[in-house]
Amino acid sequence: MRLGGALLALLASLLLLRLLWGSTDAPARPRRLVEATHGTPAALRTLRSSETPLPRATNSTYLSEKSLQLTERCTSLQNGFEALLNKTKRYSEDDYLQIVRNIQSCPWKRQVQEYKNFRAKLASCCDAVQNFIVSQHNTPVGTNMTYEVESKNAILIRKNIFNMFPVSQPLVERPYNQCAVVGNGGILNTSLCGAEIDKSDFVFRCNLPPTTGNLSKDVGSKTNLVTVNPSIIRLKYRNLKEKKAVFLEDIAAYGDTFLLLPAFSFRVNTGASFNVYNTLKESNARQKAVYFHPKYLKNLALFWRTKGVTEYRLSSGLMIASVAVELCENVKLYGFWPFSKTTQDTPVSHHYYDNNLPKRGFHEMPKEYSQILQLHVKGILKLQFSQCEAS
Repeated sequence: MRLGGALLALLASLLLLRLLWGSTDAPARPRRLVEATHGTPAALRTLRSSETPLPRATNSTYLSEKSLQLTERCTSLQNGFEALLNKTKRYSEDDYLQIVRNIQSCPWKRQVQEYKNFRAKLASCCDAVQNFIVSQHNTPVGTNMTYEVESKNAILIRKNIFNMFPVSQPLVERPYNQCAVVGNGGILNTSLCGAEIDKSDFVFRCNLPPTTGNLSKDVGSKTNLVTVNPSIIRLKYRNLKEKKAVFLEDIAAYGDTFLLLPAFSFRVNTGASFNVYNTLKESNARQKAVYFHPKYLKNLALFWRTKGVTEYRLSSGLMIASVAVELCENVKLYGFWPFSKTTQDTPVSHHYYDNNLPKRGFHEMPKEYSQILQLHVKGILKLQFSQCEAS
């Protein structure tokens, strides 16, 4: 009798639940999950034995709360990021890497208005669209051009120099949709980012890095513009007197690209930069030499100085990233990594092709990188921190 009574009670409970929740048609199931989210009904607690697993809805609640906490933390990180990184002088590399870990844990989303506002500020101060590269349009014959860094010195633009310049800005297809700015950091090794980089509409690179052979799977092979430090021309290629053939062979891998040189930053750079132009012209090379406009670089340095970057001279990476924001709708940075290890504490070489460290005191990488991190957090551009997803 007791067993039969228990069964009758069970059936009565189930009938009551059906009356309370409606029919057993499909709409009943979502309602049950919604109600379970706010707490398990007393009738179900009575029916469930101690071995019955908790409903999935409880896990959904946990995940929702966890997502909410993550969203709040990421918003807090974005709002307080500038104040946080004002302390970078007292930060060790490990402290800095913890900031990067926190940023990595937050989902990235492009913020169109932030991007437009930042690009407008760059255009107002520097105007890469018109002034990024020296052209016949912005530098007529007879101009007494002041050097970017050695501002007490100037060079008269005579006809022979004027003829080296393109008629107008050569990047005529702007704005490009997707641009990749590829730094040379060792973080690119084993990144498998090559295919993703090569899908970009325009690829910027810095300082004639190698891109052939096995390296291409990590760094890509497409190159539309690559900067050239004149010291490379002087030291590696002996001013194109002894190693002209080696230079031409090395740059052949870039295809139809622009070689961008700071001919008018220091007087010592002018001769080496002109040698590159003349070598390409004499050899009927596919590549074209163009020159940074010194006024553009000077204005860009002043712009970043207001952001706290007070170094002797900006790095090529920050210069090109700034240019890309003005010329491209979507900007992604690869190989920007000034640390000796990954966020998982794996050692990283300084460059993906060697471990030669830069001269101390010339660039302020922590301050530059903090600015780039802020652009990432604000959704203005995106930093690739680790391996790329397989295509």
